[in-house]
Amino acid sequence: MKKVSILLIAAMAMISCGNTYQIKTVALTNQNDSMNYALGLVNGAQMKMYQLRNDTSMETVTEFIDALQRGYDGTVEELSEAGNIGKNIGMAIKRAEETGLADNPAWAINQKIFFQGLVNGLRHDTTVMKAEDARNYFQAQYQAASVLNDSIEPGKVVKAKCVYKVQTIALNNQSDSINYAFGYLNGDEVARYVLLMDSTGQLTKDFITNINKGLKSKVKNPQIVSMGEQIGKNIKDQEAQGLIGEPSLATDFALIKQGFINGLLGDTTMTGEQAGEYIQTTMNNIKYGNVKEDGEKFLAENALKEGVKVTDSGLQYEVLKMGRGKKPAATDRVKVHYHGTLIDGTVFDSSVERGEPIVFGLNQVIKGWTEGVQLMPVGSKFRFYIPQELGYGSQAAGSIPPYSTLIFEVELLGIEK
Repeated sequence: MKKVSILLIAAMAMISCGNTYQIKTVALTNQNDSMNYALGLVNGAQMKMYQLRNDTSMETVTEFIDALQRGYDGTVEELSEAGNIGKNIGMAIKRAEETGLADNPAWAINQKIFFQGLVNGLRHDTTVMKAEDARNYFQAQYQAASVLNDSIEPGKVVKAKCVYKVQTIALNNQSDSINYAFGYLNGDEVARYVLLMDSTGQLTKDFITNINKGLKSKVKNPQIVSMGEQIGKNIKDQEAQGLIGEPSLATDFALIKQGFINGLLGDTTMTGEQAGEYIQTTMNNIKYGNVKEDGEKFLAENALKEGVKVTDSGLQYEVLKMGRGKKPAATDRVKVHYHGTLIDGTVFDSSVERGEPIVFGLNQVIKGWTEGVQLMPVGSKFRFYIPQELGYGSQAAGSIPPYSTLIFEVELLGIEK
C-alpha cells in the first residue's frame, strides 16, 4: 500500500456548534498534530464499523462526541461499579421504550414487571420463576421471535420506577412473562458478579438508585454514551504520560476529537487503515529510529571492507566457501543451515544451534534471503548483511526490533524436489 504522509494532507474535520458537528478543513503542521488526529481517526473508524455498525446518524455521533468531551473534561459523575451498571441499565430500559425489549420492536417494555423481575432476581426469590426457568423461557422466546420474524403484536409501553423490595406478581400473558424473565436474568447476573460482596446492602441501594436516575436520561444510545465518557476519561488520565504513552508526544484533545468525528462519519481524506499505519510507523521511528541509523552506519562502513560485495538492491555478502553445485531459482525449495544475529552480535535464530537444517520455499522468506541464496551454488557458505528494507522493515519479528539490519551465515545444503 502506498504510504501516506499525514503532514501533507489537509484533514477534513468537524466542529461542534450547538451540539451539531459540521465539516471543516484542519491543517496538520507537524508530527504531534498528525499523531493526535490519526489516533482519533482510526478509533472513530473502528467504532463506526464495530460499535455503531455504520449508524452514523447525527443523533448517534452527537451523543458520542458530547460524551467524549464530558469524559475528558471530568464532568461525568463518579459512580461505583454497581451505580454505573445501574445507570446503564436505567438508560437501556428507557431506550427500550422505542426499540422494544432486547431490541425487539414487537416486545413492548413493561417497566413495572421488568423491574420487579430484576429485584426478585437480585434477591434470588424463586416464587414466580427460577433463574434456570427464566433463562430457558427467554431464550426459547427469543429464538422463536427470530424464526417468526417478530410476528408478535406490539403491546403498550408501561413506565415505572425500579422498586427496592421483593414482591410476588402474577404473569397474565406472554408479554408479562418475557418482561419478567428478562428482568430476572439481569438481576441474577448482577447479584452474582457485581453485588456478591454487598454485606451491608449499600451497593444494592446504589445500583437501584442509579437505575432510576438512568430512567430520567434523554440518552438514545446509552452504550455509546458510556463508551464515549470512558474513552474521554482515559485520554485525560493518560495525558501526563504523553500520547499513547510516549513522553515526546503531547496530547491535543481537540485534534483527537476531530479525528474521531471524521472516522465516525467516514471522511475519505484519509482512511482508518492509513491512519493506523501512520501511527505504527511513527511510533516505530520514535522508539527504534536509532536502530535504523545504527544499521545504516554499519552497512556504510561494512561495504568498504575487503571481500564484501554489494548488489544493486543494497544486499551485502561475503563468500566464506564457494560450492560447485547448481544455483537455486526463486521458485525452488532449498535446504540450509543458518545462523542469524543483529549487528551487535545478539543471536535471534540459528538452525546451527538447534542442530537441524531447515527446508523452505525461497520465495516465502524475506527479500534479502530470496536474492542472496540465489547467488549460492549448492555446497556454498555465504555471510549476508541484509538492510532493514530487505528484511522485516518497520515490523518487529520475534526478538528482532523494527528497522534491524540482519547478519546471516548461510550454508546451502541442497535444492529439494
